[in-house]
Amino acid sequence: MSLLKVQEICTYYGNIQALKNVSLHVKEGSIVTILGANGAGKTTTMNTISGLLKPREGKIFFYDEEITKLQPYQLVRKGIALVPEGRAILTTMTVLENLEMGAYHRNDNGVKDDLEMVMDRFPILRERKGQLGGTLSGGQQQMLAIARALMSKPKLLLLDEPSMGLAPLIVQDIFKIVKEIRESGTTVLIVEQNARQALKIADYGYVLETGKVVVEGPASQLIEDTSIKEAYLGHS
Repeated sequence: MSLLKVQEICTYYGNIQALKNVSLHVKEGSIVTILGANGAGKTTTMNTISGLLKPREGKIFFYDEEITKLQPYQLVRKGIALVPEGRAILTTMTVLENLEMGAYHRNDNGVKDDLEMVMDRFPILRERKGQLGGTLSGGQQQMLAIARALMSKPKLLLLDEPSMGLAPLIVQDIFKIVKEIRESGTTVLIVEQNARQALKIADYGYVLETGKVVVEGPASQLIEDTSIKEAYLGHS
């Protein structure tokens, strides 16, 4: 089943067109990655899906319901959570307070259980739950940002450059966590400059260039595509 459908969206910054008829499909239970160079439109795509930007043309559907004009808080309630580029954790609040903020819109009885679940998945957050978010390392802040998003109980998790600026060993941990999140039932759409790692865990991929989708296909095919290898995967 198609969880998310993005149909020919055109998003602008003032008079500058950043996205040109971008279409994406994300199947329920999959990991889909968006690749591209800096300035290709990857973050703009994520911000448009999450409601932070509104497309001038095109439509977005979630479970076949049009969500194009909804506000970010409404999309969170429907089950879409964004972990933005740069993490955007609340630096002057504790780890625990950050996690509780992720569940601010929930009034069910499962919040305590979910707190335990995310702290089991990220043991460092349990160790540091009383520590201010701004005093964590970059890798710990990224884990906190992902855990905070999971506290909203998303059906679709949007990850924008989760490995940016992190040490290689931490990057491996982050990608392992992304796979575990999918295995636990959450669909993932991930923007990543580490194309090789992203394609290794993804089911399907899209390549953006100057605001357009130029290539798409199963991740196993994209990782073998000569032009993609040369542009994004290096020679290793």
